Amino acid sequence: MRYSSYWGFAPYVSVAEKRAKAARKLKELQKKNANIRPVCIEGTTIARTWWSKAWNRNLESYADYSNRIGRGRSYVRHGAVLDLQIGPGKVESLVQGTRAKPYSVKIEIKPIDKKIWNHIKAASQGKLGSMQELLAGKFPKELGELFTIQGKGLFPSPKEIDFTCSCPDWASMCKHVAATLYGIGARLDDEPGLFFKLRNVEMKGLVAEAVQDRTRQLLQKAKRTSGRVIAEADVADVFGIDMEEPAAPYKKEKKTRRGTIKTERPSKHAFEKVEAGSITAKSKKKQPSKKVAASKKVKTPFETVLNIMRRRWKGVTVADIREKTGLDDQQIRNCITRAKQKGLVVNLSRGVYGPSPQPNRPARKAAI
Repeated sequence: MRYSSYWGFAPYVSVAEKRAKAARKLKELQKKNANIRPVCIEGTTIARTWWSKAWNRNLESYADYSNRIGRGRSYVRHGAVLDLQIGPGKVESLVQGTRAKPYSVKIEIKPIDKKIWNHIKAASQGKLGSMQELLAGKFPKELGELFTIQGKGLFPSPKEIDFTCSCPDWASMCKHVAATLYGIGARLDDEPGLFFKLRNVEMKGLVAEAVQDRTRQLLQKAKRTSGRVIAEADVADVFGIDMEEPAAPYKKEKKTRRGTIKTERPSKHAFEKVEAGSITAKSKKKQPSKKVAASKKVKTPFETVLNIMRRRWKGVTVADIREKTGLDDQQIRNCITRAKQKGLVVNLSRGVYGPSPQPNRPARKAAI
């Protein structure tokens, strides 16, 4: 090596010469190994994305590195990091220096402490929408501050980083190691997922906890019935539409000795089958004799509702039928829908139903 003076300073080398030297060496290495991955910086900006900037700020924030880390910036900008390989907890690189042969740098980073990792996962619940948002750095500001807390965040502290370099520099951190550390930040611009690989943690675990918590919150909210939701019966009355639903169990009519009619809803286990609007009930009480059943035939809800509408030529509403029969709105609407399908009932006006006009009888105007 030639020195320009007695004090041992190396001759000045321009930026263009450094770039050309690194480019020539890179071509030689690529011929021997196609898996070479150099760090290429466009312009003078080393970090562009959140993860890259956070990585560099973390390194520069420690006093142990503040006086040495800056020496690697120019090396990264000049393309001196010819190869950078990032694996779980380790980084290997080749950095072109003043000598013809590149220097070999090895960096080992300890995994994140389990307590810190569990604390970060718990604090991230409900704040991360997806893995894409995490990698893009699109999350709340307080979450970013949590990630970058010195010694308690995702980013490593100096005591968690061990490194070696093949250069003869006696300093605790040479410029080749510093260039490699900046090269990691530059690589995170294109592949932010490598950060979690380097820290030896599962990125999916962090996002899954947040998404699962968000899902639980949505499910809890879904169970609460909002007061702004209109019941189906009210919707039908307001908009004048018929809600077709499966036939529901109707109230069984019974005659007492005094001749009054009482209605009671059969129990849940009293039905064997529901078919075409007719219900076969299995009652626990004593069944009436065949003669009584033949003489006193109980009308079905459909027949009851149809008879009421046939007698009311001016029209009848669901509320009118409910007062006369004691049936609920859903049963009445099912009967009306069935009668309309058979052409026995028509809409006289919104929410008002009446019998369809007979062939020999003129249709009457509906009451408005």
